[in-house]
Formats: sequence, structure tokens, C-alpha cells
Amino acid sequence: MTLWILIGILVVVGLWFLTAYNGLVRLRNQVKNAWSQIDVQLKRRHDLIPNLVETVKGYAAHERGTFDAVTQARAAAMKAQGPAQAAQAEGLLGSALSKFFAIAENYPELKANQNFLALQEELSSTENKISFARQFYNDQVQGFNTRIETVPTNIVANMFGFRAAEFFEVQSAAEREAPQVKF
Repeated sequence: MTLWILIGILVVVGLWFLTAYNGLVRLRNQVKNAWSQIDVQLKRRHDLIPNLVETVKGYAAHERGTFDAVTQARAAAMKAQGPAQAAQAEGLLGSALSKFFAIAENYPELKANQNFLALQEELSSTENKISFARQFYNDQVQGFNTRIETVPTNIVANMFGFRAAEFFEVQSAAEREAPQVKF
């Protein structure tokens, strides 16, 4: 009888370990998938920027420094690895784009240009998608990190080398500030 109770306990513990491990793997894969979704949206953003810059260049040729800043920030953002580097690089890119759009506002004929308006709308839509993807990613990271830090699944997480995932956090002070709209 004692042997059957011991076997039963071992089976229950074994099933719990299996379930805990599989749950951690599932959460880790959800975090990876969420990061991939951010990556897709960032790539879309990076692809739109050169077209937008070329459109504005035709109207504001003397604003070369701003164009160069946007181009350099885009290049740095494309090279970023992982959530922390990407967040920092994307913050700098967002700041450069804000200056870029401020310059574009000074050209009434540009603001009426259909190509510019379409590109600006695409970029705005992409920014919203990036925002939602960041939120989803951080929600997945929170769930995963909570699971690997709480008892009893932290035992399985430590045994099998599960490590906390990085949050995608705003690095730039300029990105934390609310945008100013002036008429």
C-alpha cells in the first residue's frame, strides 16, 4: 500500500514538473512571438522612412541636417539587437522624426502633396501598430517573468535555465514627453 502511495505521489509530482516545464516553454515562445511582431512593425517603419524623406527632400532641400539625422537614427534602429537596444534606438528615431515633421509643417505645398500625406498616414498607422505590439510584448514578458519568479514554478525555471525576458521600455526622455500641437 505504501509503495502505491509513493508511486502515486511520484506520478503526480512528475506530471506537475512536466506541466510546469511545458507552460514555461509556451510562455517563452509567446514572448519570442511578441518580439517578432514588434520586429515586423519596426521593419515596416524603417521601410517607410526613406520614401518619406525623399518626398520631403524635394520641397526642403536646405534642411539636410535633419534628413541626415533621420537617416542615421533609422540605420542605428535597424542594427539594434534585443529589446533594450531597440527601445533606445527607436526612441532616438522617434525624436528625429518629430523634428522632421516639424520642418515639414513649414511647407504648405508639401502638406498638400498626396504622396507626403499617404506616407505620413502609413507612418502614423505603423506607429500605432508598434505601440500595440510593444504593449502586447510587455504583457507577455510580464506573464513569463511572473511565472519563472513565483513558487513553485521557479523551481522548474531554475532547474532548466529559464531567465527573465527584457521589457521594451522607453529610453528617451523626448519620447516620454507628450507631443505639442501648435496652430
